[in-house]
Amino acid sequence: MIRSIQKLNLQHVLKRSYAVSSTIKPVTKLTHLDTEVPQTTRDLIEDYNKYTVSTYVRPEFMMARGKGCYLYDTSDRKYLDFTAGIAVTALGHSDPHVAQVLFDQANTLLHTSNLYHNQKAGALAKQLVETTRSHGGAWASKLFLANSGTEANEGALKFARKWGKQFSEDKVEIVCFTNAFHGRSMGALSATYNPKYQKPFAPLVPGFITAPFNDTQKALEAITEKTCGVIVEPIQGEGGVHPAKQEFLEALRKRCDETNTLLIFDEIQCGMARSGKLWGHQHFSKACVPDILTMAKPLANGVPIGALLTSEKVGELMKPGDHGTTFGGNPLASAVALSVVERITTPEFIQAVNEKGDHLKSLLKQVQESYPDTIKEVRGQGLMIGVEFHKDPSPIVKMARERGLLLVTAGCNTVRVIPPLIISNEEALEGVNKFAGAVEQFSTTTS
Repeated sequence: MIRSIQKLNLQHVLKRSYAVSSTIKPVTKLTHLDTEVPQTTRDLIEDYNKYTVSTYVRPEFMMARGKGCYLYDTSDRKYLDFTAGIAVTALGHSDPHVAQVLFDQANTLLHTSNLYHNQKAGALAKQLVETTRSHGGAWASKLFLANSGTEANEGALKFARKWGKQFSEDKVEIVCFTNAFHGRSMGALSATYNPKYQKPFAPLVPGFITAPFNDTQKALEAITEKTCGVIVEPIQGEGGVHPAKQEFLEALRKRCDETNTLLIFDEIQCGMARSGKLWGHQHFSKACVPDILTMAKPLANGVPIGALLTSEKVGELMKPGDHGTTFGGNPLASAVALSVVERITTPEFIQAVNEKGDHLKSLLKQVQESYPDTIKEVRGQGLMIGVEFHKDPSPIVKMARERGLLLVTAGCNTVRVIPPLIISNEEALEGVNKFAGAVEQFSTTTS
């Protein structure tokens, strides 16, 4: 009865939200100028920078708090967040239920290490396996918990290396693809073919072979009897929000089966309802299934966590001592993830993500129609959307920010639109109005 009432309420919210006017009105007024940051904030940033490794390029202001789809800086200026912490805060900022779970668990048990079992980690493993199976993923069998996406990918690469050595000592090659992003630690970086990221840290881990993304023939040529693993994003995020072609993924699966090679799907950005399916690969045919799936970003709504979901044959391969982590699967992160997964994997929630994504894309396409010489394409699934420009759109990030909208770029001249999954259609329209103002400024002030 309660579930029926919740479903009716959700339908009512969706109908009400879609009644919002969808007329785009570009915001021209600059309300959040970078030059208007107080000197006290600038001084504080300068002081902190003395003690911080300078690996990030950041604007000269500080975030202080967040609520829902909005962030507020130390001057209490309000920003609509179309980044969600880079596809992390699926339930928005300062979600009260997440906060309550954190409070309760922190007052119960924070950390034990993996010397001992804990209730939350085991329950999370069971939940993720059974939830994946309930969504048609019969392949899912075992879970390993880590602390981040790059750690999950490192684990997957290790699992693949052990898998290959069952058959031959030289079955150690990993095939990866152009425009991919798998992380910045040495193994994950070796699978991330981008000279900007790789060159300063060469030589990288040997044995990585890069093939063109979505080029089926080149991929098949790259996968040989020496290949132990193939790692691919079903929908590339950092590379520019590019989905794989179905025939490409089907060919990878078939070739991996022929060569006893593990197929690894990196779903760190496209997974967990972001693309309008529980997993991004479920947009493709049932033949497109992995042996290992990696996840992280929205799993605990901002509390650091990552995981590898494996098939039975991979899970059974790994033995005590093969891999490990001190913090992975700690009770705090696991408790939050249990709560988040329960909320963002219901059919009603995922349906809402699809409907919101369709609405947001329709608004963005209106902007494209108004500026066809500036915007090349709007693409994506669910609330993982890419707006590709005819030239480098980096200046738009500042132009949007100074209107109170936060954006993040990606490869291939693309701006990612990846808001919290709870975004309303009113907030979507507000954001696109600000985006349209930034596009207008960009189209008239750059050549």
